[in-house]
Amino acid sequence: MKNTLRTAALLAAMAVSAPLLAQTFVYVSEADEGTIARYSLNEQTGALKLLGHTEAGAKVMPMALSADRKHLYAAIRSKPLQLMMWDINRQTGDLVKGGAVPAAASYPYISTDKQGRFLLGASYDGDVVHVYRLDSQGKIIAPPVGSYKTGHAAHSVIVDTTGKSVYVGNLGTDRVLQLKLSEEGELGALGQGYVKTAVDNGPRHSVLSPDNRYLYNIGEMGGIITQFRRETSGELVKVSETPNAVAAQYHLQHGKERLPGYSDTTPRIWSADLGLTPNGHFLYVTERTSSTISGYRVNPDDGKLQLIGSWQVEKQPRGITITTDGRWLIASGEKSSVIGSYAIDAKSGKLKRIGEAPVGQDANWVTVVNY
Repeated sequence: MKNTLRTAALLAAMAVSAPLLAQTFVYVSEADEGTIARYSLNEQTGALKLLGHTEAGAKVMPMALSADRKHLYAAIRSKPLQLMMWDINRQTGDLVKGGAVPAAASYPYISTDKQGRFLLGASYDGDVVHVYRLDSQGKIIAPPVGSYKTGHAAHSVIVDTTGKSVYVGNLGTDRVLQLKLSEEGELGALGQGYVKTAVDNGPRHSVLSPDNRYLYNIGEMGGIITQFRRETSGELVKVSETPNAVAAQYHLQHGKERLPGYSDTTPRIWSADLGLTPNGHFLYVTERTSSTISGYRVNPDDGKLQLIGSWQVEKQPRGITITTDGRWLIASGEKSSVIGSYAIDAKSGKLKRIGEAPVGQDANWVTVVNY
């Protein structure tokens, strides 16, 4: 009887303590340092703690998680161009290098499918999207098995939850490409192959709603959020356009494509990233010239956006990510010496700055993983 009671007490204690053992780690690529900064995030308070820096390579920028959250991938945009993979230590957040392969192009954006089959890269300079196969250990196999010419300045690539449809933000053509992805990793046009955004909006990053019904794209130069409905075929239909929230307040002119040698000092719209809470209730976008994040409530019936507010954040905010529980948003700034953590109000969606931690120069992508 005593042994039974002791066992029951032990199981109860384990059940109570289990949530306390959960770990959330944040990774930020430090492009000018050639390193990836590692942080722990306190899930109760939102506090960030710098754990260390992992050597990667000059101009390490986009990152992506594997579908099983065991591996972190990054693209090196200096020569020799590479794609790198690390195994993530679930207890410490340390990154253990698992391999590197030559990259067929310079990628400002990489992503993986939810089925764990492929890593995809969009090349701004190469006007192309590539698909690489992943082996059973999460290692990248080169050369790519799929390729698709996009037109000028492919800036992002994401895969829908079915793993059959691919969407590419094509900054230079004011199009979001809609492509089909085969089991072998080959890409082909879906329908007419694209949908249009506003002229000179400069489609950049996209995100899909958790229910796979809507795609939202942020324009780098127009700052317009374009909402598309996703048909069962995977094709997109434009639903609405939400104008930039801060252009008038900060006297921002329409943006221009920032090619090498860009030197215009006129304050212009320069949007970068966007993210949705896991429950799909709130969407956030970054604007670099004003150093702001704007938040929107998502209508549960039709997916349309209603502005909540805009907040000053890290200088020239480049990347954001939202934790899997939807409670915290982490932001990096390309000209900031810190990254910031922000509490997301569950009812209103408003942001409140909670903490910060030091970061290296040209902080770019932010990736979060929870165990």
